[in-house]
Amino acid sequence: MRLALYEPDIPPNVGTLIRLGACLGVALDIIEPCGFPWDDRDLKRAAMDYGALGEVERHSNWESFATSRPAGARIVLLTTKAALPFTGLRFRPSDILLLGRESAGVPAHVHEAADARVTIPMRPPARSLNIALAAAMVLSEALRQTNGFPAGK
Repeated sequence: MRLALYEPDIPPNVGTLIRLGACLGVALDIIEPCGFPWDDRDLKRAAMDYGALGEVERHSNWESFATSRPAGARIVLLTTKAALPFTGLRFRPSDILLLGRESAGVPAHVHEAADARVTIPMRPPARSLNIALAAAMVLSEALRQTNGFPAGK
């Protein structure tokens, strides 16, 4: 299981997701360009000392990410433009959970490239959640289904 962020805008969200991945043993792909310098202090503050524990791979662009994807790995896009709730998808251990930019989501060609698209149901007029919260919710369900939580304390 992996998390992937498409051109993230907000450093604290990325730092939070680095920490989430480090704690749960889930690698994080960053698809650049980012909307902030990689050495941003807010990123480091949110990641805390988990930055060194996390597995982060940076990709220069979408094409670099797409061609580096392991054979058989599905891209599961978290999007407000899906009909399928995340609880209705049968996750696989090799899935890559892709989250779009906080400000704009993903462009059409990335949306179309996803193997599956899921949404988090919410009551109107709510539109979306913070990407770190959305990632944690969907990743938790994916790890639960695949028995992928680490055998920690």
